[in-house]
Amino acid sequence: MSEHIAACCLDCTTCETYQAHHANDAEKKQDIAERWSKHYDGNLTASDIVCDGCMSDGARFIWCNKCPIRDCVTGKGLTNCSECEIGTCETNAYLFKVAPEAKANLEKLRSK
Repeated sequence: MSEHIAACCLDCTTCETYQAHHANDAEKKQDIAERWSKHYDGNLTASDIVCDGCMSDGARFIWCNKCPIRDCVTGKGLTNCSECEIGTCETNAYLFKVAPEAKANLEKLRSK
């Protein structure tokens, strides 16, 4: 697990948007924009595919500013869900179903 952990406990460095942004890979950004436009019900362009991590002070993918998990974590003054006394809750349970690696990271971080 890297030092770049999202609010939900995903490892940012494993995210294709993070990777494409840091590699400045225009083709990959375009591919992601096309696929994620369907997922996020929007009209994304390659220039939207930027992210230094949702908890960073740098560039963030547009969803980060709408993410209920990030809102919860920042609202509580935490770094990520592993610092919350609840851990898994209604806010993050949906993500843990589709991204079990986030829950595994949460559990690893909580065990430290």
